[in-house]
Amino acid sequence: MATPRKPGESQGAAPAAGGHPEPVQRLVEAFARLPGVGRRTAERLAFHILKGSKAEAAELSNAIEQVKSQVKHCGVCFNMTDTDPCAICADPRRDAGVVMVVEQPKDLWTLERSGAHRGVYHCLMGRLEPLDGVGPETLTVRELLQRVEQPERNARGQRVTEVILATNPDLEGDSTGLYLADRLARLGVSVSRLARGLPAGSQIEFAHRAALADAIAGRRKVN
Repeated sequence: MATPRKPGESQGAAPAAGGHPEPVQRLVEAFARLPGVGRRTAERLAFHILKGSKAEAAELSNAIEQVKSQVKHCGVCFNMTDTDPCAICADPRRDAGVVMVVEQPKDLWTLERSGAHRGVYHCLMGRLEPLDGVGPETLTVRELLQRVEQPERNARGQRVTEVILATNPDLEGDSTGLYLADRLARLGVSVSRLARGLPAGSQIEFAHRAALADAIAGRRKVN
């Protein structure tokens, strides 16, 4: 005869909210915190992990752990890399005298896929947004100016001859570009910006490869 349970005593772990076991629920919530991932997509991802083998799950876990432990910012351009300097800065086939300035590493990777830019890059790690407290001191503006002023701080110690402003063609991106153009003009370096082949208000991350190539080829001088 089964021993009766005391009041309030449960038999096994109760399912989490939504009917999933607690570990599954935590996995769903972790996926749902990723940008662009809704609740249903998070559940599909979680159940894909559940249906897969332990080896596949371990491979995903190890990949995430290695990204967090091994990937860092390049000491020259602030691109994401597992070597310092990054492969682009270290490549002798690149023209280190031409520096393209982007807001984020994801913009760098998008532009790099176009194959139209054979110089190097500089990631600002954001853009000017005064209302949100993001000023020049929050970005890598100082490091960019140092690369122009001090060749030894640039990739392979080469002097910077041109800076291409590739900030996003929206209000904040344009404001950031104008600020940088003013600061760079005082240093006597040639400054250009991407041509308006990129639609105003769009994001470089989502631009078509051909549009990016045209924008790079049709850049114009600022000063």
